[in-house]
Amino acid sequence: MTPNVHFTASHAEPARLALARLIDRYGQADAARADVVVALGGDGFMLQTLHATRGRGVPVYGMNRGTVGFLMNAYAEDDLPDRLSLAEETTINPLRMRATCADQTCHEALAINEVSLLREGPQAAKLRIHVDGRLRMEELVCDGALVSTPAGSTAYNYSAHGPILPIGSEVLALTAIAPFRPRRWRGALLPKDAEVVVEVLNPERRPVMADADSRSVRHVTRVEIRSACDISHRLLFDPGHGLDERLLREQFV
Repeated sequence: MTPNVHFTASHAEPARLALARLIDRYGQADAARADVVVALGGDGFMLQTLHATRGRGVPVYGMNRGTVGFLMNAYAEDDLPDRLSLAEETTINPLRMRATCADQTCHEALAINEVSLLREGPQAAKLRIHVDGRLRMEELVCDGALVSTPAGSTAYNYSAHGPILPIGSEVLALTAIAPFRPRRWRGALLPKDAEVVVEVLNPERRPVMADADSRSVRHVTRVEIRSACDISHRLLFDPGHGLDERLLREQFV
């Protein structure tokens, strides 16, 4: 049985051209009645699509019309119904961020890859880190720090020299970005259900922003981060090319 497919694409020209060709060939189901969403673009657009489909329970199958395409499958126009029927599903949970700003306003956002704190000015940030209500680091002097999910561990986390996490590992990575003090601290592995609270020290002189999958909040003073286990995203991958295989393969290149 051919599934009802809703195609969506980024604004990049290769993605828009692919969208037109695939709709012409397979039709376009209404988004509210679709059995599966096919996202055409790169990893950034896949994150946008997952956020947009939250709560609908519909799986997302990505085809790469972007650059890296770590979360995407190879692009091909032929045999799409067969590829969808054979696809393997991976379920992931995002992070929930609650950021308090200097003006006492609070902002909440979800992050599929990571929540990061970044210095806003010329001086290094000074951060204090609590895990599950216990003070773990009195002062981290750095350009920033991030908490990454396994799905996001090959993105910004890996660029900051954080570890690659297997999908089934049930852990989060807490990674420093260009740490100055302590000199050799590169982060920690935390249980998936841990709550991380980061306080910004001297925020007037050393302002910090918080970012959840490119959703930014400026002038934060306190950021709370934990897994949103009540929210699930369903991703589809071609057999033998799922996230677990990609994460393992990434460690040998």
